[in-house]
Amino acid sequence: TPSVLRLDQLAGARFQSQRRVQTALAVGSAVVTGAGDLAAPFVLHAVIQGHEEPPTATTVRRALLSAWQQAAEWGLDSLATAPLGTGAGQLSLEDAAVLLAETFPVSGVRPSRLCIVVDREEDRLIVDAVVQRRRT
Repeated sequence: TPSVLRLDQLAGARFQSQRRVQTALAVGSAVVTGAGDLAAPFVLHAVIQGHEEPPTATTVRRALLSAWQQAAEWGLDSLATAPLGTGAGQLSLEDAAVLLAETFPVSGVRPSRLCIVVDREEDRLIVDAVVQRRRT
């Protein structure tokens, strides 16, 4: 996907080799790898689709829950992610943001901070509205 290609470019060759797996991961799973040349020490990968299985709200939800569990097991407290599953013909930005907000752990457990990263101001407004609704 374009996001994976962009991440590969930013993180460099070392990251590309670290994220390769010997066997395919199940849809809905998550894994932690080194981050290559990125400033963060780790990257948390959520498997939202397979070769025969497109991303859906169900697969994204399962993958996010797995990702938060992996983050807790690794002691990761602060995470950043783009909304998952928003490629062409997939989830809307609002639906993807709702899944992030609904699945992220309640306060008092790890991980405790999530930064949802978007490129455009209009996307930030959509994500902010979802997060505000979730807080009320």
